[in-house]
Amino acid sequence: MIQLDDVRLSLPSDAGMVDILRGCGLTVAAGESVAVVGPSGSGKSSLLAVIAGLERPTGGSVHVAGCRLDALGEDALALFRRDNVGIVFQSFHLIPSMSALENVALPLELAGRRDAWARAEEGLRAVGLGHRLKHYPGQLSGGEQQRVALARALACRPKLLLADEPTGNLDGNTGRQIVDLLFQSQRASGATLLLVTHDMTLARRCERLIAMADGRVLTPVSVAGRAAEG
Repeated sequence: MIQLDDVRLSLPSDAGMVDILRGCGLTVAAGESVAVVGPSGSGKSSLLAVIAGLERPTGGSVHVAGCRLDALGEDALALFRRDNVGIVFQSFHLIPSMSALENVALPLELAGRRDAWARAEEGLRAVGLGHRLKHYPGQLSGGEQQRVALARALACRPKLLLADEPTGNLDGNTGRQIVDLLFQSQRASGATLLLVTHDMTLARRCERLIAMADGRVLTPVSVAGRAAEG
């Protein structure tokens, strides 16, 4: 599903160009769940952005779901994300003027799905929000908003599910509920899951752990080995 070879990313700053990713290599099999751990600033979120086609690498190659992303133009990247990728962020990124149902249905409508509304309702019911379809984000708790974001990410039945600190803005109990839904949905759909987290308890739920430091992917470790914890 994912093959990164010598991926580099440099971005401008007030002090000049900053090297964010420094020759990353990574392989993730279809259907696998992988946690990415490491200190703040190690490049975890930037790695996810490159894999999603949200950031264009300054070097190396990025293959995802059979497509070479670093060779695609912006329009092709947008279509690729629409058809293959679901993303759950720490911030919910819901449209405040749209109901929960409209937030989930919108990307489906943009993708030309005739069953957009039925699928959006099905997705919200699957995350326990069948009674909140017409509520706006401001009327929902943080946990409910993240459930809407999860339903939206899964609505297009993506091959690849990316989650960037999905419980970062939630209390412990609510976060555990969201994590349970995340893994249940991933197993049910057979999607590949790449999860960025600081929470080692959450990371251990994945089949594999990789660690990052200073913009590099360190030697991958199995969950059983726990070598990344230190």
